[in-house]
Amino acid sequence: MRIGLLQLNPVVGDLHGNAARIEAAYATAVAQGAELCLTPELALTGYPPRDMLLYAGFCKAAWAEAHALAARLEAAHPAGPALILGCPEPNPSDLGKALFNAALWCEGGSVRRSIRKSLLPTYDVFDEARYFEPAPLGGSGVVEYRGLRVAVTICEDLWNDKDYWPHRLYPVDPVEAAVCAGAQLLVNLSASPFSLRKQALRHDMLSSIAQRRALPLAYCNQVGGNDELVFDGRSALYGPDGALLARAAGFEEDVLVADLGQPGPLARDDLSAPAESWRALTLGTRDYLRKCGFKKALLGLSGGIDSAVVAAVAVAALGAQNVVGVLMPSPWSSQGSIDDSLELAKNLGMPTRTIPIEGLMRGFDAALTEGFATLAPEKGQDTTEENIQSRIRGNLLMALSNKTGALLLTTGNKSELAVGYCTIYGDMSGGFAVISDLPKTQVYALARHINQVLGPVIPEAILTKAPSAELRPGQTDQDSLPPYDELDAILALHVEEHKTAAEIALAGFDAATVERVCRLVKGAEFKRRQAAPGIKVAWRSFGSGWRMPLACARLG
Repeated sequence: MRIGLLQLNPVVGDLHGNAARIEAAYATAVAQGAELCLTPELALTGYPPRDMLLYAGFCKAAWAEAHALAARLEAAHPAGPALILGCPEPNPSDLGKALFNAALWCEGGSVRRSIRKSLLPTYDVFDEARYFEPAPLGGSGVVEYRGLRVAVTICEDLWNDKDYWPHRLYPVDPVEAAVCAGAQLLVNLSASPFSLRKQALRHDMLSSIAQRRALPLAYCNQVGGNDELVFDGRSALYGPDGALLARAAGFEEDVLVADLGQPGPLARDDLSAPAESWRALTLGTRDYLRKCGFKKALLGLSGGIDSAVVAAVAVAALGAQNVVGVLMPSPWSSQGSIDDSLELAKNLGMPTRTIPIEGLMRGFDAALTEGFATLAPEKGQDTTEENIQSRIRGNLLMALSNKTGALLLTTGNKSELAVGYCTIYGDMSGGFAVISDLPKTQVYALARHINQVLGPVIPEAILTKAPSAELRPGQTDQDSLPPYDELDAILALHVEEHKTAAEIALAGFDAATVERVCRLVKGAEFKRRQAAPGIKVAWRSFGSGWRMPLACARLG
């Protein structure tokens, strides 16, 4: 049997547009001889629809659109292959949640059957139990089709295989139930978000399940950026021996048609962290602006590595003519940083504008002279004046964003966001935080990758100079922070691996440094609550998957 995997990039909530995308992909698969087609999870609504699912009118419209789509497919392709469509299904019972997360078996112009998701994840970025009623445990989801018993599963239903995971989250294994029901083919409708190293795990798990069950497995994943999540696609078909028979492209829409019994198309892939980060950030930025209705972006250019990387991503995502870099030199800005910013912009082909801020700084000093008169004058300037510089720049950038309709991209990285080395209402101002999930050390690795992919667009001086906000003479980041390789190692243990300060110190780090870093992480929580959304890259990221309290004791 030839399987068609419709790897789609839906717009959340765009029912008619998503239906049109499904129709076009289905037609492509039919033209290539597909005998059974499947979409990603909740393809008709886009994933994740989140609280849109609380609106009964929206869910009713999605259900009606699914039935209309089934009829249109039959009219355009009489006796065409069945389509397994991801769509929320109303719960006819007065018990439980109002919806099921369902896979609709569309055949002969109608919805022949609904297979409902059993396992509803509530960890990390997922909160499906908020919206859906789980299918009764122990159901098989097996459908007879053209002489084959097809077992339909939905995303998480495949991630609890009892033979693969030593510790499982749920007491039931939907794959085992399907096998016991006589399944001859496993299919999975998925919306599995991207994070670094996840694809290798995904491949290993899918291959292991196919091999252990001695069944072919078809996996169809969503692609595209939706808010902070990026979906990397890489839909695939595995043979009953666990061999990878075919794989769709990563980070782009694709229609993969392949036969269960022989090798098919195998998209090339690069699983190195910088390559994956580059593709994820570019796709996530492009889709966020496109799906929110923006065509242009702007950002501040400081001459540092962070703004250089964000500029390169934005240009790759939107085109150089749609990105403006703004230089806002102060009396403390070095000529080297100004020259580096202009060289970067020239290399990328992006326009710039320069707005000096010295006059505005003097205006703030004058306005605050009386208010600051009795406040420790012997100390002179402190972080208050440094933050004013940052907020002046934030105001200028937001004014340009308001006036031009371009989305302001913030340029802070995860290391800074973690410890609060950023100014709220200053450099944190903006609508999208492109690299907010990349630690500083990974930003440097990505910059070097960008120069390999695009040529030497990021000047060497930016790659080699000491990081500095240039808010006072001679300032460097390391005046306030541990070296970034040490800081990022501590943050990885604390943020991503859930280690307390005491546990991190036992791993060989200086106890006082660890205490200080963990204290800074806790103290910066109020800033992160007000930060722009950014693209999830790590296993554990700040954003919807990070749910720390504000008023609490620090983890010891």
